[in-house]
Amino acid sequence: MPTAEDVQTRAAMAFRPRSVDINARTVELVASTGAPVQRMDMAGPFVEVLTVSADAVDLTRAATMPILDSHRQDGLDRVLGVVRAARIAAGELIVTAEISKRAEAIWQDVVAGIIANASVAYGVLKFVDSVDAAGRRTRTITRWQPQEISLVPVGADAGATTRGKHMDPITVPAPAPSPAPVIVPAPVAVTRADANREIRALAATFELGADFSDTLIDREATVDEARAAAFERVQQQRLRPTPRASVTATLDAAPEEIAARMGEALYLRANPAHKLSDQAKPYVGLTTLDMARETMRMRGLSTAGLSPAETITRALHTTSDFPLIFADTANRSLRTAYEAAPATLKRVAKQTTARDFRAKTMVQLGEAPTLEKVNEHGEYKYGTMAEAGESYRIDTFGKIVGLSRKAIVNDDLGAFTDLASKMGLAAADFEAQFLVDLLESGAGLGPLMGDNKRLFHADHGNLAADPVDMNGANPPEFYGLDVARLAMRKQTGLSGRRINVAPKFLLVPPEIETVAERLLATVQAASVADVNPFGGKLELLVEARLSNASRWYVAADPATIEGLEYAYLQGAEGPQTETRAGFEVDGVEVKVRLDFGAAFLDYRSWFMNEGDVT
Repeated sequence: MPTAEDVQTRAAMAFRPRSVDINARTVELVASTGAPVQRMDMAGPFVEVLTVSADAVDLTRAATMPILDSHRQDGLDRVLGVVRAARIAAGELIVTAEISKRAEAIWQDVVAGIIANASVAYGVLKFVDSVDAAGRRTRTITRWQPQEISLVPVGADAGATTRGKHMDPITVPAPAPSPAPVIVPAPVAVTRADANREIRALAATFELGADFSDTLIDREATVDEARAAAFERVQQQRLRPTPRASVTATLDAAPEEIAARMGEALYLRANPAHKLSDQAKPYVGLTTLDMARETMRMRGLSTAGLSPAETITRALHTTSDFPLIFADTANRSLRTAYEAAPATLKRVAKQTTARDFRAKTMVQLGEAPTLEKVNEHGEYKYGTMAEAGESYRIDTFGKIVGLSRKAIVNDDLGAFTDLASKMGLAAADFEAQFLVDLLESGAGLGPLMGDNKRLFHADHGNLAADPVDMNGANPPEFYGLDVARLAMRKQTGLSGRRINVAPKFLLVPPEIETVAERLLATVQAASVADVNPFGGKLELLVEARLSNASRWYVAADPATIEGLEYAYLQGAEGPQTETRAGFEVDGVEVKVRLDFGAAFLDYRSWFMNEGDVT
């Protein structure tokens, strides 16, 4: 079974109605006779035929269908009335329309037979295509659903009109007998003013713009010529994307880029402080419904006759541009929150990228061999460089969040952008916890290194032999920082020579933050003995995720020596988002994915003091 096609419309012109009920303000309309109508698709022209029968026409929503002015849905003033009843009789779809008191002028023209053309907008549920011997295509609609009825100035189905109360055949009554010969005027405009009015009505009905009508009027085109030109213009527009005139005059970018601009405009509603790009400014103020219509028009799809909910549903499932809008909004909300989240351990780590998910081996070169004196014969001696390696790989982590169809229809995006922001915070928290878990693995001694010893080990010279509890009653002078600094300064490289590692950071849990601040404070000393040797020398980092309340660390600058390193997949740094029309969720699903990994590449740049070990 084919999916529902674009909503189609049919119209016709006819005669003075005889089914008017003045008191009830009702009139019977022949909405369709199923007459063949010429249409156009990507394969070219074809003839469409509606099957009008009880089995073919779905009348489940007919009883409350609106009566509109020329299929326009841009305001309540376009609603002229409502359908009170509908039936199938003699191969015709007949509806009883009640005209609103707000449309009194139009009602009077209906009563007088001045407005007599009806048009039905319908959704195609099933169809059968056939080709005759001459190659002409015919599409027979075997199942369809009326969605609204309009009063229109110009028609195509000659039987769609206001109806006589006796349901007699549709004819144009002859003029009354006259003793003198009477010339009956042709059913077209006979004056230039009438023709101009008809041309302008054509342009308004099919949204062809003032330029279209002005050009025809300037060359004094006839009504028939104008109708032919309108038909040709409408068919051309079906074959190419058509932007909304209220948004932009030309399609100056790819639909995907325009979707990104709409997403940025939508994001402004969640973050008014965002500096909007010039390209996104035309889309500020559009509702989700406006954007759904715009994305469909960009792809050459019609929204005529669709309710707001149906428009949004169709946009979700027939074009990828509409979900992309929410993906862009989610990504901006997520990124803003992600980048604003504190990342303590990243300060003492180096960021890099991985080309794929295979193990990433980092080769660590030892210090260069010592230079030796060249003898009198000019002979140079060869030296070697020691090397060691650590390896790790990145993995994929993620979650799917959904924006319900109900929230989209209601234009309620606050909860969605808030959830996206929380996902950004969750991604940042995941990375921070990942690094803390790595640091505290192995019962607090860190991960296994390439020599099969834990990161913090006596043989590595980076584990305090005498733990110092900074919150203890009688801590030693300088709280053990002098011991940590000395141990780092005396670290030796792969060749056994000292490499003079300079400590830069003091990392502590929040329980000893105050003591650490005092320890690193710069004070005006009264004597040399009172000078704080660590005042202003180390940068204090506080990580609330550290599980031990007294354990603390000293670390070197990751820019000067290898230590903690974290990596993202190349080209996908930080959390990434993907979107699709929901299957498990009736709406839009946004997937948040993070390709991330981390490892310690060298133990020489870190020192740990266990603190209170009682």
